[in-house]
Amino acid sequence: MELLLTLPLLAILLLGLLEFCLLFFARGEVIEACRAGARIATYTGSSLIEVQEEVFAQLSPRLRADAEVSASIPDHAGEEVIVTVRVPMSSAAPDLLWPIGFSLQEESIVCSARMLKE
Repeated sequence: MELLLTLPLLAILLLGLLEFCLLFFARGEVIEACRAGARIATYTGSSLIEVQEEVFAQLSPRLRADAEVSASIPDHAGEEVIVTVRVPMSSAAPDLLWPIGFSLQEESIVCSARMLKE
């Protein structure tokens, strides 16, 4: 009887831990991809297409499919470059906790990196 009472709580805890771990690793991947894209954007003559290619090269296929990359690339050296990467959380992890009200459907992992143009 005690097992029947505690098993659902343990299952929810384990599913939440799994989902958190997947999101945590995806967040690190998005941050690294964003920084790599910002480094490319700091080079003279770089374009948005080159930044997007670098970001997509850094992301795993499951995150790359729905990723959105935007960049503000100035023309002159010393100005600030801003690269933003947005990946839906549903691409990063399965929506395991929706039965208890925690859904990932409308949430995103977002990273913005700022660097000075060379």
